[in-house]
Amino acid sequence: MRLKWKNILAAVLTGSVAACAPSSETAVKTTAATSVQSGASFETTMDAAKDSLSAQMSTPLIIPVPKDAGGGYTHEQHKKNAKLIYDAGQLYKLTGETQYADFASKAMLDYAEVYPSWGLHPAKKEQDPGRMFWQNLNESMWLLHVAQSYGAIKDTVSPEQREKIETDLLRNMADFMSEGSPTTFNKIHNHGTWATAAVGLTGYAIGDDDYVEQALMGLDKSGDAGFLKQMDRLFSPDGYYNEGPYYQRFALKPFVIFAQAVEKNNPERKIFEQRDGILKKAIYTTIHQNYGGLFFPINDAIKEKGISTNELLHGVAIAYELTGDKGLLSIAQAQNTFVLTPESRKLSQDLAAGMAEPFDYKSMRLGDGEDGTDGALDILRASADPNGLAVVAKNTSQGLGHGHFDKLGLLVYDAGHEILRDYGAARFLNVEAKYGGHYLPENNAYAKQTIAHNALVVDETSHFNGDVRIGNVNAPELGAFVNDGALKATTAEISTAYDGVVMSRTVAIIEDDAFPGPVIVDLVEGHAEGSHQYDLPFHYNGHMIETNFKVAADPVSLVPLGDKNGYQFLWKLAEATPIDGLSQITFLLDRKFYSVTSSVPDNTSIIFAETGAGDPNFSLRHEPAFILRCQSTDGVSYASVIEPHGDYNPVVEYTLDSHSHVKTVSHFETGADEFVLIETKDGRFVGLGISGDPDTSISHTVSVNGADKTWTGPYKLFHSTQEGQ
Repeated sequence: MRLKWKNILAAVLTGSVAACAPSSETAVKTTAATSVQSGASFETTMDAAKDSLSAQMSTPLIIPVPKDAGGGYTHEQHKKNAKLIYDAGQLYKLTGETQYADFASKAMLDYAEVYPSWGLHPAKKEQDPGRMFWQNLNESMWLLHVAQSYGAIKDTVSPEQREKIETDLLRNMADFMSEGSPTTFNKIHNHGTWATAAVGLTGYAIGDDDYVEQALMGLDKSGDAGFLKQMDRLFSPDGYYNEGPYYQRFALKPFVIFAQAVEKNNPERKIFEQRDGILKKAIYTTIHQNYGGLFFPINDAIKEKGISTNELLHGVAIAYELTGDKGLLSIAQAQNTFVLTPESRKLSQDLAAGMAEPFDYKSMRLGDGEDGTDGALDILRASADPNGLAVVAKNTSQGLGHGHFDKLGLLVYDAGHEILRDYGAARFLNVEAKYGGHYLPENNAYAKQTIAHNALVVDETSHFNGDVRIGNVNAPELGAFVNDGALKATTAEISTAYDGVVMSRTVAIIEDDAFPGPVIVDLVEGHAEGSHQYDLPFHYNGHMIETNFKVAADPVSLVPLGDKNGYQFLWKLAEATPIDGLSQITFLLDRKFYSVTSSVPDNTSIIFAETGAGDPNFSLRHEPAFILRCQSTDGVSYASVIEPHGDYNPVVEYTLDSHSHVKTVSHFETGADEFVLIETKDGRFVGLGISGDPDTSISHTVSVNGADKTWTGPYKLFHSTQEGQ
């Protein structure tokens, strides 16, 4: 790649010299391998838990009669109590100080006095209800933590107290979780995972093998349900969880904690080796599904969730205990907090000793489905730099009830930011004042709809007509995935999202001397007979800076973009017509510019939109988008180059390289083979050959401006030339 005078000037203006500064990759490695000199430590975590318990020990524990839904007072108080009981048990295990065991046993005895009298929760949720909480799920979470505490302190409890706690609290809850809630307990779902893990841990804590066997094999112990069956069915062979990373991290905690208990109590089961080490794979894939410390927000996801979540704190510590992988220490450093377990203490000690190595972030295809044949989540990373350019191609299955209708969707990240973004879930989790903390009605009405994503929409209708039952049985067909130096690429297509329409998308990160850094090539196509409207949204993050066309906006009034399928929540801000089949839009985010340059059909229009229409309760964030729209009788092809460039510094007051380097983008086809040609403003030409056949031995040829371009295999990057061939 060329070091242009602008880059040299930027180094001078910012008071640095490029030759003397470490590369971004070197900087990342240096940071990851440095000893922890500041920030959190295991001792910090222990001290915080001790302080919290010390404050509570001087006052009676409040155990309110269940009343409130998620986020309400009684809900949060019982959650707080569970944490206190868990922390007390763990502190006793770690320190041997009996005051913590005394507190935990007293709290359990207090609960044992009242729990048997509680019927179903008065604010019971639509799922199986709990007794202490509005849903069975929260009951399982409470028991999972308290059972661990009891296992740690039970030897300090008198026989009479043990009988009281085990009979009236632990067995009472375990029976309610299992025989009393068979639908949830036997369900292949994250709720079932929490229930089986909680009951299984209770079995180990009180010495009841029957609970353990039911947890592992299902209520009838046949193996058709239960924890082991969930290990088989909820993860793909690559360790991908079919609801997406947000729910993968949520389900991870019961999986790894109960598995750890199985490993210690029944090592002959070799549970961490089952399915080729599927639980260890699941921990690693959860880590890989983050950018800037936050999980990819696909499907129903709260966007603030990231690697510092409690579930992954346990996962990383357990994985480190199992593998000794020093790359996990750099993840622990980024998490910057610990949990009260011996393995987390070991993690902290090794991190403080300077043993960390960089985590191996890389491009990868994570197959979806029990057999790995239901599509995939494709992750393309330009480099090992965790804050470098990255692309997520959502070529997965539907993701069950939490899935969104965004087949072949796209997310783009760069410089630590989400550039082309996914809305995630419309929900204020545990904020009782906002729809009781539930998913908002706008989650189904907007956030799940195709138009809310960077995915092709046909005739203003969502994929599968918004029917999750159809979506669950139709996944994309995968093309080739390559990770080869200057070229990382993936292709997928689907013919079942719309009747009579075949959609395909090829996404590639390429590196060439024509550009100062890596850029993205994005080819989206819809093939169909008959007239259809094709909308391709780009939900961008930033401030609009420049277009290569005039924009016409109504200065007085706004109207919604449509009346259904999510369109009713988008204000139509403006409309424009591209110049000579080329759309070029540049926006600024933080201190970097991003240009999307697209080759579009002649009758394409460009719509600028923003969320917020039809939203009288102010439930949605206001986020901008632009949409490529074409009405066509013979399908559509949108070939785009997504290009990071430039530097904006309002402090030193300079702006560099704010204009796109791309002059034109052209798309060519010969049969099933395709070619995207990029011409830069300084006269260089870069091409990407894309074949319809993933066979690596087959030759392909496309005629490009009268000259044949020939290559072998699924893709070929044709590096820059000056002659246009």
